[in-house]
Amino acid sequence: MPRAAQEVSVASSKKANILIRKGRVIDPANGRDEVADLLIENGRLVRIGASLDAPGADIVDAEGHWVLPGLVDACVHLSLPGSGRSGDIASETRAAAAGGITHLVAQPDCGPVDSTAVVRLIREQAGQAGFARIMPIAAMTQGLAGDQLAEMATLAKAGCIAVGNAGRKVASALVLKRSLEYASTFDLPVMFRPQDSALSAGGCAHEGVVATRLGLPGIPAVAESVDLSRDLLLVEATGVRAHFQQISSADSLRLLRAAKRRGLPVTADVSIQHLLLDESALEGFNSHCHVIPPLRSAADREALLEAVADGTIDAICSQHTPIGSSSKAAPFPATKPGMAGLDTLLGLVLQLVDDGKLALPRALDAVTAAPARCLGILAGQLETGRPASLCVLDASAEKDYAEHWLSAGNNSPWRRAVLKGNVKLTVCQGKVSWLTD
Repeated sequence: MPRAAQEVSVASSKKANILIRKGRVIDPANGRDEVADLLIENGRLVRIGASLDAPGADIVDAEGHWVLPGLVDACVHLSLPGSGRSGDIASETRAAAAGGITHLVAQPDCGPVDSTAVVRLIREQAGQAGFARIMPIAAMTQGLAGDQLAEMATLAKAGCIAVGNAGRKVASALVLKRSLEYASTFDLPVMFRPQDSALSAGGCAHEGVVATRLGLPGIPAVAESVDLSRDLLLVEATGVRAHFQQISSADSLRLLRAAKRRGLPVTADVSIQHLLLDESALEGFNSHCHVIPPLRSAADREALLEAVADGTIDAICSQHTPIGSSSKAAPFPATKPGMAGLDTLLGLVLQLVDDGKLALPRALDAVTAAPARCLGILAGQLETGRPASLCVLDASAEKDYAEHWLSAGNNSPWRRAVLKGNVKLTVCQGKVSWLTD
């Protein structure tokens, strides 16, 4: 990049004036795929066109590179003191910025998010770090304990964009119905993570041939679809906007398709690891692949890919959960489930494109505009007049994550992978948050 671009201050409070020249601008939400210039003035994207001029602006030569909307990650588990996870908001949002991610949806187990003080703390720490915007999800029940409703309306006013219980058990269908009615009153989306607690109790792997061979306690796919079926009935009864997180099985997809055909206000996402891996990744008791929901059969994985392609599943997320090395060093059933994924989300999505599993516009939409649509937020597209959130990507360059891993969580099977795609510049809400040579 030209020297002028390198002089921009990363994570500064100053709004950027930048002219990005001759990049391949890809914006699936607006059907744009063309070589063009982009002009950012005072932090706002003001023009997209050919041969723009802006005296005094920092020049970024993007010829041969892609210019994309900033990625929106719909499921990230962040760390506050006492959360038991590695890293902090500064380290994890830095990893996000390096991966072109500008908006993170923080799950309500970061605290838990059941008080305005926790919401303020999350937002303050993210603002001080300056790498990415964090949008917290409010706890649906107090302390995520599942019995007493949290003050959802107050938490929404404090900055929460949705409510959920982070996959924790809700005491009864009655408590859940009341929670949905409360959320519906304030038009708050509800985040569901379907998994029946009784059917999944004690399990750590998909109930299938690999778990049987390894002697691991299984979690059947029906544990997800049973819970999803009940949740969909309650969504229909209450009219609440619902987003289903980390769908993992073909049976669940049939239920989602039927719900969408009936016009229910439902959307869904899938984690990137469930699109690339299946139960066979557990061979050798690979604890980096211990995730919940578990990696399922190869047939389930193919069904999930088809569901992303046809829009049954709206978005792809990282399900980022940074965990210390010691928590992954125990015997497989005793290890903590979770995978760090902020660093590699974009690279792995591009791998799906290179492998012919997803078309480029759909793949990029699934990590930009689609998750924003699911949550009703203004993000994930290149819209003039608004604060600029975008990234410049060298799509042909290879990135060695053994040398460039930034998350404090090393728990990923791709921790030492080499993937295509290297983010050269990230601009978040009008400020430069990542810049490389």
